[in-house]
Amino acid sequence: MVHVGIGYDVHQLVVGRKLVLGGVEIAHTKGLDGHSDADALMHAITDAVLGAIGEVDIGHFFPNTDPRWRGAPSRIFLEEAAKRVKARGGRIVNIDSSLMAEAPKIFPHIVAMKANIASALGVDPKKVGVKATTNERLGFIGREEGIAAMAVASVDLPE
Repeated sequence: MVHVGIGYDVHQLVVGRKLVLGGVEIAHTKGLDGHSDADALMHAITDAVLGAIGEVDIGHFFPNTDPRWRGAPSRIFLEEAAKRVKARGGRIVNIDSSLMAEAPKIFPHIVAMKANIASALGVDPKKVGVKATTNERLGFIGREEGIAAMAVASVDLPE
C-alpha cells in the first residue's frame, strides 16, 4: 500500500555560512542558519519520508540541542529516513520537492541535487523531482531573508 508524507522546512539566510541545498554547496553571499548544514531541501524531504511511514519529524531523531549534529551534513538525515523505510519492508516510490528562493539561481544545480538526494535514499534519480521558484519578491523569501522547501514522498509499505 502506498503511503504519502509531506515535509516543509525554512531557514534564515545569514552572512558567514555556506549555502547548501540538496547536498550541493552553492556560491552565494549568504548561507542558511541552522544547527546542521541547514540544508532546507534535504530536511523537507527527510520529514516527507518519515511522515509517509508514520514516524515523528526530523527534530525528534536529530535534535538541534544535540552537539553531535552541529554542522552535520543533512545527507545523514536522509539516509536514516531511508533505513527506517527499509526496516519496515518498504520502498521509496518517488519524491517531489520545491525550493522557494529569490536568489541564487537554483536551476543550474538541480541535476546534482537530484543525484545527491537519490544516492542518499538509495533510489534512481528519475524518482526524485526538484523544482525551484521565487516568491515574486513577496514576504521573507522575497526580501531574501530566508529559503523554504516543500517535499512530498510516496512510500510503498507492506500491509
